[in-house]
Amino acid sequence: MKALQVAEPRKLQVIEKEEPKQPDANEVRLKMKRMGICGSDMHILHGENPFATYPRIIGHEVAGEVVEVGQDVTTVTPGDRAVIEPIKYCGECYACKNSRPNVCESIQVYGVHLEGGGQEYITMDANVVHKVNPKLDWSEIALVEPFTIGAQAVYRGQVQKDDVVFIIGAGPIGLCCLKMAKEAGAKVAISDFNEKRLDFAEKWGADLLLHPEKEDINDSIQEWTEGMGANVVMDAVGLPQTFEQSVTIASAAGRVVLLGFHPEPSPISQVAITKKELTICGSRLQTYRFPKVIELFNTLSFDVKELVSHEFELKDAAEAFKVMENDPENVRKVMIKID
Repeated sequence: MKALQVAEPRKLQVIEKEEPKQPDANEVRLKMKRMGICGSDMHILHGENPFATYPRIIGHEVAGEVVEVGQDVTTVTPGDRAVIEPIKYCGECYACKNSRPNVCESIQVYGVHLEGGGQEYITMDANVVHKVNPKLDWSEIALVEPFTIGAQAVYRGQVQKDDVVFIIGAGPIGLCCLKMAKEAGAKVAISDFNEKRLDFAEKWGADLLLHPEKEDINDSIQEWTEGMGANVVMDAVGLPQTFEQSVTIASAAGRVVLLGFHPEPSPISQVAITKKELTICGSRLQTYRFPKVIELFNTLSFDVKELVSHEFELKDAAEAFKVMENDPENVRKVMIKID
């Protein structure tokens, strides 16, 4: 069978490998259908993901059809459409015992630490295989995972109805955060340098669009909120300056949620953090967000198909990555057709 592998930094290839073993009692075998390309996949290709090991079959935003189940599996049956929850954790460490398996001491992510879903068939533990509405198309199903990232940011930021949320960055994750924050009943401002992404954010319900080259973001937020600031700031960019901006723009008793990271440290003064008693937290992967997001997708009224801007065949995966790198103005989410 075929699989999409990053053999080493900057070496992407479609390889032939043996099909996976038959499922054990609590395992499921799937025929993979779609793989979304994430920024972390791009970092793996460029050798910039500190968690990845090589060679690695990538793919953690994936959808597939159940083709075989182990004798003890009752949650899915052959023919079901399914999305993969791409994490594996120990269940015994402090984080796991405190309902934070996403930061398990020995966390393993499919497509980063373990072979991912960018292959024609895969066998996985049944507990990470989630059945979805069969009326959803394959690319929609593969979007569930990035929306759990948005749901996690909303959860970590304790977003409530009528909160004012400011999202820095209108890329795919920023847009997922936007959709989930609106679902929670918040008013949402979003910033980006890309006009087309801002236009798309407006279609998805953003209440205020901000362009850093055209206005002072802090002044605009202060005016929009009548001097209060944003109750929740989500930094979906992860640069030192966007972290600084987050602390400045957050309201008193506000929350700052960091979704990205950068090797360069941020010179943040403690004064604003203490004076406003800010809560600053990271948001990594997700904690039990899959059921809620799947429930939203299953309604069929939570329409997010437009996030997918490009689809490529598996044989053209290299071209898909080039499009992401060279045409960011027109790219939202790129899907690889594995079947």
